[in-house]
Amino acid sequence: MDREMAAEYELNEIDDTLHGSVGSRLSLFAREFKSRTRSSSSSSWHGSSALRLPKNLYDSFVIHPNGRWYRIWANMVFLWSIYSTFFTPFEFSFFRGLPEQLLDLECVQLVFLADVAVHFFLAYRDAHTYRMVYDKRRIALRYIKGSFALDMLGCFPWDAIYKVTGRMEVVRYLVWLRLYRGRKIMAFFKKMEKDIRISYLFTRIVKLITVELYCTHTAACVFYYLATTLPPAREGSTWIGSLTLGDTKYINFREIDLLTRYITSLYLAIVTMATVGYGDIHAVNTREMVFTVVYISFSILLGAYLIGNMTALIVKGSKTERFRDKMTDLIRYMNRNKLGSDIRSQVKEHLMLQYESSYTRDRVVDDIPVAVRSKMSQTLYLDMVSKVRLFRGCSDDFLSQIVVKLHEEFFLPGEVILEQGTVVDQIYIVAHGCLEEVATGEDGSEEIISELRPYDIVGDVAVTCSVPQPCTVRVCELCSLLRIDKQSLTNILQIYFKDNSQILSNLLEGKGAESKGKQLESDITYLLAKQESELVLGVNNAAYHGDMFRLKGLIGAGADPSKSDYDGRTALVREFSLLTISRIKLQELALTT
Repeated sequence: MDREMAAEYELNEIDDTLHGSVGSRLSLFAREFKSRTRSSSSSSWHGSSALRLPKNLYDSFVIHPNGRWYRIWANMVFLWSIYSTFFTPFEFSFFRGLPEQLLDLECVQLVFLADVAVHFFLAYRDAHTYRMVYDKRRIALRYIKGSFALDMLGCFPWDAIYKVTGRMEVVRYLVWLRLYRGRKIMAFFKKMEKDIRISYLFTRIVKLITVELYCTHTAACVFYYLATTLPPAREGSTWIGSLTLGDTKYINFREIDLLTRYITSLYLAIVTMATVGYGDIHAVNTREMVFTVVYISFSILLGAYLIGNMTALIVKGSKTERFRDKMTDLIRYMNRNKLGSDIRSQVKEHLMLQYESSYTRDRVVDDIPVAVRSKMSQTLYLDMVSKVRLFRGCSDDFLSQIVVKLHEEFFLPGEVILEQGTVVDQIYIVAHGCLEEVATGEDGSEEIISELRPYDIVGDVAVTCSVPQPCTVRVCELCSLLRIDKQSLTNILQIYFKDNSQILSNLLEGKGAESKGKQLESDITYLLAKQESELVLGVNNAAYHGDMFRLKGLIGAGADPSKSDYDGRTALVREFSLLTISRIKLQELALTT
């Protein structure tokens, strides 16, 4: 088992050049078709209800997308998708109904028909909650609303329907619906680009070559199709009917073997796309000229796409490459420190989430001036923060300072945000998703205390009261949290004294009914008394030094000048004493003069 885990996260060093062994690179592609068995209990948070598999999963015939047998099936369907995507234009152009020796190829549609049936039982991960959905009704509805119609139409035996309906030409056009299967090929390359075991340069070059070959292959089929749709008497006025290459004349091109006709069409498509036409093959009639104009225009765009991608590969500045580099460094770090498989899984999944969602707003707006970013933060978060229990009754100025310091973060199901008994330096506001508070007993047993929804807050007790985190906070579904650091909050509270008292009062009110409410009430009451005494000392100190500006600020923040300090003196007494002393000194000065 340890060897399997090590192999799963082993980093294969591949030189990002084209001088390596092509065979070794192709072997890495082949390795992707091998299924890997994962243990369902390898994670330390396997008990989370968000990730727990239903007991009747296999009884209800629901298929997990990461299951061993489904991966084998998906790889087989992928191979047949390559065949179908390339053979469809060829069948449409070179055959008016498949000959008897090729009719067996239509049996491959049964594979895709079976794949349609499999998708009605294939579990999926919800895009909003990131939970796996095993409900068969929801799975079926999602598939029916999605690609079911095109998948089903692609499975129809259009060749047989074409022959039965009296060879109606319009029926043959429906065979192009099978090109929708090409999305499986694009998904495969997208997956390979993020696989750090395979050279990114090699993967992208193979992808670009595939795109170029498929475009020329399809164009070759269309060129031949245009030549065969004219009446036999006019076939001499087509690009292939009027063609003479050496001693070979194509006036009766239908009698020439299939391979020669295809290679000739492919040659025309390639030299036309490259715009290096030698003049030996060219368009003859108006239809061919129109298609050539459209095809050359498309070739210009295709050439720009290919050149742009090659430039990006040389520069190495794409988002995918940065993701791969970061993943490579992380795996090297985890291998060197021999971290466990559960931590590895969480790190990889979290990094993948960063890649797919661009992770945080902060990186996007880094170059925007601070004043503009502050307005953006107030627009995005001020309404939400004002509804948070901890900040109820606080001033607008205080809330405006809070939202500027917020940072948005995303977390996957099963991730632990805060752990019981640890020192916490952040407060999190739930913006979207669901979390749970879990209390861990001395014997290791877990008890779910509460469920957290939007506008709830976690870490407030630990940060405000400077105590260890009272319970573990764990993610149930994909969630978005707004984080504010303890230091940032402390700096703001030092300025807004009145809001500090309001926060402590809100905290006392919200946590008073909990099982540990007495201890929390004692801590919060102590903090309130400490804050009040600090305010009194500050007022007395300002009065003693005659600092009227600071004195007004403290009184405006809620300080009471009539309250006494530790030795029973108030700010009013100090002010009266100072006035008395000043009067005595003035009298003494007058007597001496």
